[in-house]
Amino acid sequence: MKTNQKIKTMVIAALLCGIGIAIPMFMPKVVLGPMSFTLASHVPVFLAVFISPPVAAVVSVITGFGFLMAGFPIVIVLRAFSHLGFALVGALLLKKRPETLCSVGGTLGLGALTAVIHAICEVFVVTAFFFSGAMGEASYQQGYWYTVFFMVGVGTLIHSSVDYSISVFVWKHVQSVIHIPVCARVKPLASGSSGETC
Repeated sequence: MKTNQKIKTMVIAALLCGIGIAIPMFMPKVVLGPMSFTLASHVPVFLAVFISPPVAAVVSVITGFGFLMAGFPIVIVLRAFSHLGFALVGALLLKKRPETLCSVGGTLGLGALTAVIHAICEVFVVTAFFFSGAMGEASYQQGYWYTVFFMVGVGTLIHSSVDYSISVFVWKHVQSVIHIPVCARVKPLASGSSGETC
């Protein structure tokens, strides 16, 4: 039985990796210097976060290669790889508190926490590029606060929150058909239920 569950988990992780690679290649996108908005690009990562820390780690790293294969500038590719930060924190938190998504407060709190960590990681990446002189002239004309703090930091907070909301909506509908141990429940387990968590 455990071998069956491991195989199912691996298949779902591979599926999320494939979707995560395809999204930056085919979904609508807006690229503004070091900032990019790709529709639903974080959804596979968040879904992986809801499953387990190992799945979250693998999917967040593999999806970074999707941005590389899609031909994004290296600063955006490295921003994608930085998703490992919020993915691991979110997945480890859900492993410890699997009931987090069972309440509105818990759901909003996890979304806010992951969005802040997400933004900090991406700002860190772009700050390194900004002060190394590796960015375009327009970025320096607009200055650090606009280019990095506002465009990347605030932009990431918004983008992360939108994709997290989509992910929670999707998770609420697919959780009942995923028969593997998962970290995130969206409703309390009934008394005497045999449901499993990771």
